[in-house]
Amino acid sequence: MTWLYLTLAGVFEVVWATSMKLSNGFGNIWWSVVTFIGMILSFGLLALSLKELPMSLAYPVWTGVGAVGSIVVGVLFFGDKISLLTWLFVALLIIGIIGIKITSQH
Repeated sequence: MTWLYLTLAGVFEVVWATSMKLSNGFGNIWWSVVTFIGMILSFGLLALSLKELPMSLAYPVWTGVGAVGSIVVGVLFFGDKISLLTWLFVALLIIGIIGIKITSQH
């Protein structure tokens, strides 16, 4: 369950980052509410995962899932343009996240 909590924490990091963008600087109350709910869920799930996982594993995975997810959302929904070289580094992030999971003792 710990890794599920951590993965969901990363997903909710993407939710709050996306909804913060949609809130237009917190000018849209509904997207602002979604932002804060996403933050609470993301941090709460991260905190649950930290009960079992060392911070040196949990934090990089959390930020990595959030980073990769935010890039994908930006490209798919906001029309962000990133170079082929940037995609290479995104792939390296994914490889790093998988490597951390595979090599961890948890």
